[in-house]
This record gives sequence, structure tokens and C-alpha cells, in this order.
Amino acid sequence: MKQIKYLALAISCFLSASVFASDSATDDSQALQHKLAGLKSFQAQFAQQVNDDQGQSIMQGEGTIALQQPMMIRWQQASPDDTLFVSNGDKTYYFDSFAEQVTIMNTHSLIDSTPFVLLTSKDPAQWQKYQVHATDTGFSVTPNKGVESQVEQLDIVFAADKVGLASLLVKDSSGQSSTFTFSDTKVNQSLATSTFEFSIPEGVEIDDQSQGE
Repeated sequence: MKQIKYLALAISCFLSASVFASDSATDDSQALQHKLAGLKSFQAQFAQQVNDDQGQSIMQGEGTIALQQPMMIRWQQASPDDTLFVSNGDKTYYFDSFAEQVTIMNTHSLIDSTPFVLLTSKDPAQWQKYQVHATDTGFSVTPNKGVESQVEQLDIVFAADKVGLASLLVKDSSGQSSTFTFSDTKVNQSLATSTFEFSIPEGVEIDDQSQGE
């Protein structure tokens, strides 16, 4: 469950962000929203590096990602474990093939708990929860005081073409950080709806956490 929790907080940052604390923060937030508005879809391979709070490497991984507005994502982790995270904007499915288990979650509940939702959301209520500050390579997003978020910092680095994403750095409340570096990127290409749908395999255990949320 720890892996699901961490993946959820990482992906949800893809799918809200900023409190308008100052004119500068407002300008930076608007600048980021403007850039993300041009990111209709995104596909890439990724390499993942996870470090503990002392900066020591504790895990490496790789996989593929596909994003499309509004709030659709397909995140396939090939290593160290074979897992799949798919959201059609309403329901989110996490499939662990080794454990033969599918966890079903409400996408909007994930959005409320972390800033990863930012990359495919235009909801002002979500953007008002976080501060956005421009950096030399992109933007840094942090939760507003009082916002319950498992992510303490999200750094977004844009590619040289200033449209696609080059990398993301996610720091959680434990001090652990995870860097995702993207390659073989495809920006604003048409993606089939089936990319973001998931059919539950027969015989797997189903953990439906979406009911009553």
C-alpha cells in the first residue's frame, strides 16, 4: 500500500497547484497555467531515481507515461515492479500484476490531497491550494500552509522547446525525493480514448476504495 500511496501522490501532481500569496506568486502561477494550457497531451518514457532524506539512492525504476487533458493519465511502471496506474478522469485504477490486485480510487479524491493534479487541471479551487514560483528551468510548487498534502515540493522542468516536460522532482513529507526524467517524448499528439481505460482481469482481488468518497 505504501507504493500505491506514493504513486498516487506523484501522479496527482500531474493531474492542480497555488495560493496567490503575492503579486509575484500570482504572476508565476498564471505563467505556469499558461504553459500547461498548451500541453494538451504528453507521452514519454521515464527513468526514476528515488533518494532518501539523506540523499542516498534507495530505488531506480523505469516505465512509460501518457497524459491528456482533462485529468487522464496512464502510468506504466516496468521496473522494479510491473504496475499500471490508469485514470479516465473519473475512476483511477492501480493494478499490481505480481499481487494480482486492482485498487479502484476516486480521481477527485486524489486531486484534493496533492499538487500533481496540476498538469491536467484548470480548476481554480485546486490552483489556490498551492504556491508557484518560477525557477531557472521551470517552476516549483509547494502547498499553502494548512493544506493537507503528502507532497511538500514539486519541481517542474520544461524541455528545451518549452512545451514538453524534461523532468519532475517530487519531495514528500518524509523527506524522500523522486526524480522522473523523460525521454522519447511526444507532445500534443492524438491519443485514443482506450489509452485511459482499464478492464479488470478475471480472478484478481478488487479493492474498491471509491465507494462513499
